[in-house]
Amino acid sequence: MEMDSGLNRRDFLKYAAATGVLVASGEALNPGAMAEAATGFTEVDKLTIWILADNYYDTNEPDSNNITKRYRSVAGKSMSAQHGLSYYIETVVGGKTSACMFDFGLDPANVLNNIALLGLDIGKTNAFSLSHGHYDHYTGAISIIKQNQSKIAAGTPFYVGEEAFARRYTMRPGATEPTDIGQLSKEDIEALGVKVVETKTPTEIVPGAYVTGKIERVTSYEKVPASQQVKRGEKIESDIFPGEQAVIFNVKGKGLVVLSGCAHCGIVNTVKHAQKISGTEKVHAIMGGFHLIVAKPDLIQNTVADIKAMKPGHIVGTHCTGFRALVALSKEMPEAFTINTSGTKYTFTA
Repeated sequence: MEMDSGLNRRDFLKYAAATGVLVASGEALNPGAMAEAATGFTEVDKLTIWILADNYYDTNEPDSNNITKRYRSVAGKSMSAQHGLSYYIETVVGGKTSACMFDFGLDPANVLNNIALLGLDIGKTNAFSLSHGHYDHYTGAISIIKQNQSKIAAGTPFYVGEEAFARRYTMRPGATEPTDIGQLSKEDIEALGVKVVETKTPTEIVPGAYVTGKIERVTSYEKVPASQQVKRGEKIESDIFPGEQAVIFNVKGKGLVVLSGCAHCGIVNTVKHAQKISGTEKVHAIMGGFHLIVAKPDLIQNTVADIKAMKPGHIVGTHCTGFRALVALSKEMPEAFTINTSGTKYTFTA
């Protein structure tokens, strides 16, 4: 029996025994459903995250906090920055290494350039995942998978949340009509030989890496701006991103690493949801886009205060976090703060 989710037979039987799930011999199983049967989060011995695409690159930015290794440019070989976000992730559990991608950036040529310079083999990817259906996160997917299609196992899962393939719009300042910002095609993705899997609940996509499922909204101040819109049926409506997902990990002896795409639903909501579903309060690192780039000062202040109260060991804002929020985070948590650059490799170990 093949385990498309990256779980081997032994792992699944362990989860089945723990949860009382009985499986008839030879019965076909949904990989996401198998993962959701697990009672506890798999701890990782080692977690490595490469930033394949982000808004900023500086070859002279020093490594920091003993977790980063930055790509250093040489003549003719430089990282590309863009208004997009993409990660390549490896987990090590019980001596076994598994890999997944989370988001794909805006400019596929630049992402592919960065992948080549970092010496990564996308053909080894065991699962793909998308945080939400915005073009700066999905546009690179088709080209990246297509270029590596001959090496990617047929049926490799491509995890998405609810409405990932909906058409989206934004109401830009001064505009009277929303701007169409496109949509990703499920058919185009599956034509490449991968299998789209929609998740609404926490799901282990490779050993030790979980998409969050629908993120619970618990803070009073984290609201999706009215400028974010989505087409449902024939109507263009406010988009509250019901299917937006983050990826979370529990590093053995260290705590949670929470990796967001844009955190439209709020980075504090995202971390609190990760704590709830994992049963782990301790936060080792909060990484990703925090979507504070156009936020008012009080929203930034509330967010920074709540993040500081969580006492993360590392805080790494990417992509849509925004300059003002990055400054506030660096001032309030100077020991934990790390400036992100494209091409940076982050390593967390037990």
